Amino acid sequence: MNSPGTHLKTLRDTAPLVQNITNFVAMNVVANAQLAVGASPAMVHAIEEAAEFAGLAGGLTVNIGTADAGWESSMVAAAQAASAADKPWVLDPVAVGATGFRNRLAARLLALNPTVLRGNASEILALSGEVASGKGVDSGDPVSAAEDAARYLAQRTGGVVAVSGAVDFVTDGDRAVRIEGGDPLMGRVTAMGCALTGVVGAFLVGQKPFEATVAAHACFGLAGAIAAARAGGPGSFGPALLDTLHAMTPEQLDAEAGIAAV
Repeated sequence: MNSPGTHLKTLRDTAPLVQNITNFVAMNVVANAQLAVGASPAMVHAIEEAAEFAGLAGGLTVNIGTADAGWESSMVAAAQAASAADKPWVLDPVAVGATGFRNRLAARLLALNPTVLRGNASEILALSGEVASGKGVDSGDPVSAAEDAARYLAQRTGGVVAVSGAVDFVTDGDRAVRIEGGDPLMGRVTAMGCALTGVVGAFLVGQKPFEATVAAHACFGLAGAIAAARAGGPGSFGPALLDTLHAMTPEQLDAEAGIAAV
């Protein structure tokens, strides 16, 4: 498996164009995180162009945080177009399990077999059909409780499943790793999970999905830990995270990434 730093260098060398159908709260955060890590974001969700743009972009992220019926059509069309063009795409099933609409939408998108499914433990449990303890967009379950569900969903979709939390868990149904990093302060700033989805989408373009997903989580987690140590609180953390993502080198990522095979 290539080192996470190798994946970061590839991302920076190629500066991939990534289409994001994400939520209103997260658009600015996701775009800035992708720019900071070295990608080129495009926030394209209109049904008139979402599918067409998915064929042009290097990759796609789909986040259901503030979805409605119109966005559902765009999400499905873009995911289908990305798959038809052999482009990687990420599904972020924000707050699935909270309402019937979210459950139906997430199930419909999951059936399209995303390259990567990324969510918190409660979201992954809910998608697998198990009882979850989520509170809106926040997880009420530890990552460890969702590891078996993640393996099941990876085998079901043929893709990679990432469970984000205090210690992230990434699996392709066969291989699995845990990734340390981040900081509790990240839970006090909106759209951090959404930003991670954007970073995963950037790392995926032109790279092996499992390795790229691991590298993206290692990069984001390390940046979060460094930024939290420098920040005075939530207000200064966001800019510090962007600065840290931008300044991170492949060598630093390789030296400090907290990745352990399971």
